[in-house]
Amino acid sequence: MNLDDYTKAGKIASEVREIARNKDWVGKTLYEICETVESEIKSRGGSCAFPVNASLNEIAAHYTAEPNDPKILSSADLIKIDLGVHINGYIADTAVSVSYDPESAILVEAAEAALKAAMGIVKQGTKSSEIGKTIQKTVMQYNLKPIGNLSGHSLEQFTIHAGKSIPNMWSIGSFSLSTKEAYACEPFVTTSKGLGFVREGKTKNIFGLVSRKKTKNDNANRLADFIWENFNTLPFALRWITKSFDEKEARASLEELIKNKIVRAYPVLNEAAGQRVAQAEHTFIPTESGALVTTL
Repeated sequence: MNLDDYTKAGKIASEVREIARNKDWVGKTLYEICETVESEIKSRGGSCAFPVNASLNEIAAHYTAEPNDPKILSSADLIKIDLGVHINGYIADTAVSVSYDPESAILVEAAEAALKAAMGIVKQGTKSSEIGKTIQKTVMQYNLKPIGNLSGHSLEQFTIHAGKSIPNMWSIGSFSLSTKEAYACEPFVTTSKGLGFVREGKTKNIFGLVSRKKTKNDNANRLADFIWENFNTLPFALRWITKSFDEKEARASLEELIKNKIVRAYPVLNEAAGQRVAQAEHTFIPTESGALVTTL
């Protein structure tokens, strides 16, 4: 573990998250929002650990802007802005929900309260099930529901989801937090009318390289090399590729790579009853006395 790089990434991520929290995005396209947030990361010397997620309303996660995405944020929307920064592959993952609709403000408040409560109990040896129990209890005090099948996760160099899950409700399986690992905790909250879990949607606009094998298609091979050189195994967006490749050619090559299981496509995740979802997230490293929250 490189604590220095984790800390640098966290400082950048927290600064950019607060810009995202306080900016008036109404009237902006999702393309403008994603590109602006990513530019803020790069201007501070960080690299994007994944495409900025700009997930609206009932979309809980995994939506990033398409090239020149025309969707415009309105004052009735609730948007989750989930961003990741890496320094030499060491990642800070953080998120904020922004609501311009008073009725959705309670969701944002509950997600933030659940995250704060979870960070308050974290230290070396804390069981993951206790974090889930704390998040669930806090959310239910607002008469809302946590999303049961979304979770936080352990982090490793160039790996966002490194195998261990930090649940958002009490769970039977559990592990103890280690001072030698970094973790992301991310409560997702929906209304009492929600089903409290997400389903995969049809849209897939975030991708990740999973293999270096070659295809019989030269364009696809060129694209795979470009992805490896620029993003390693971290997730990427089509709009990142179209800055260097023709969009039609890039889409065709990407399809070829997905078909050959060289690239994985991540579907958007929608609340199962179509209810709105809010999210809050920090990255932390446990210590003997508490949590070193890198994205505070």
